[in-house]
Amino acid sequence: MDPDHVSVEERPAPTSFLGISSLSKPLISPPLAVSQAAFEERHELQRKQEIIARALERIIARGLWGLEQVKAYLVELYRRNCRPNTLRTHAVTIASFLVYLKGSGRDGLEAIDREAIGGFVEHQQDLGLTPSTISVRLRGLYSFLKFVVGRGELSAEVLARKLRIKLPQSLPRAIDPQAVRQMLGVIDHVRDRAIVLVLLRTGMRIGELLDTRLQDVDFCEQKIAIMEAQKTRVGRVVYLSEDACVALRQWLVQRSAKSAYLFHGMGRPRLGYEAVRCRFERYLLQAGLSESGYTLHSLRHTCASELLNAGMRLECLQQLLGHSCIEMTRRYARLTDSTRREEYFRAMELIEKGGLDGHY
Repeated sequence: MDPDHVSVEERPAPTSFLGISSLSKPLISPPLAVSQAAFEERHELQRKQEIIARALERIIARGLWGLEQVKAYLVELYRRNCRPNTLRTHAVTIASFLVYLKGSGRDGLEAIDREAIGGFVEHQQDLGLTPSTISVRLRGLYSFLKFVVGRGELSAEVLARKLRIKLPQSLPRAIDPQAVRQMLGVIDHVRDRAIVLVLLRTGMRIGELLDTRLQDVDFCEQKIAIMEAQKTRVGRVVYLSEDACVALRQWLVQRSAKSAYLFHGMGRPRLGYEAVRCRFERYLLQAGLSESGYTLHSLRHTCASELLNAGMRLECLQQLLGHSCIEMTRRYARLTDSTRREEYFRAMELIEKGGLDGHY
């Protein structure tokens, strides 16, 4: 049965258009004969299929054009093994664009041109979306249009002179050294202290740490193997400082052996992001830092800034942080650099003493 010709109520199971068998109901726990890794992979496939199915249902329900093109594009992303969040982001972007076209009286492939794309950008700005969000949506939209052009259903002129969003180059939000000491001073929970110190000393993303399994930690080499980075899907190795190792060893004494993950919750094999975020904010409150604006990601920024100030080369820091582009790493050089600071005050001391000659 083809979803192009059925109503939402008559729609077949999510995988009928993917040609991939799926489960009839959500997985709750892995069957005894299935490993944890295989269970999680199977569960992720099901999430992707459900995301695609819901996206197509919305298009049908709203009477939007382009169901065939959207279906083909999302299936292509599925086959390329894109993450569920990537699929969801692209589906939301395309749906938003199609809704805008219909609302502006431009319905159909022939209505897509540079002016329509510009109008969509203005519409997103009027909704109050941030420049970074609009930029992500614009890139996703161009990706979809490029796919449609490749199918021979849209003129390549629509990809000429692409619109670009000028993004502010804000500085990373690192935590002041005194604030770090204040926060560590109020963390009395063994697990939470280990989490904060590992994030602070390795620069890992919180999602990467929560995905870490016990087998990924090597205390002899003082390192953690990130088998697949959360954002780039590229593996890397990060290293543990002495205080982070001590905190981790203390946690391992209390840790349940039933969980394969390094950090687990009460009765849950894997600790969730929201639980960690709430506890982090509670410690900020106890340390008198609730108005500071610090977040869990600030621990990563702090690690990067401190390593840079300690003399680590940008290329090494880039590998540790898992940045695909060194310009992302270079932001920390703008945030704080002890060498630049020392040179400034050395030069200013000479200026203040009147030690310069010459005319301007």
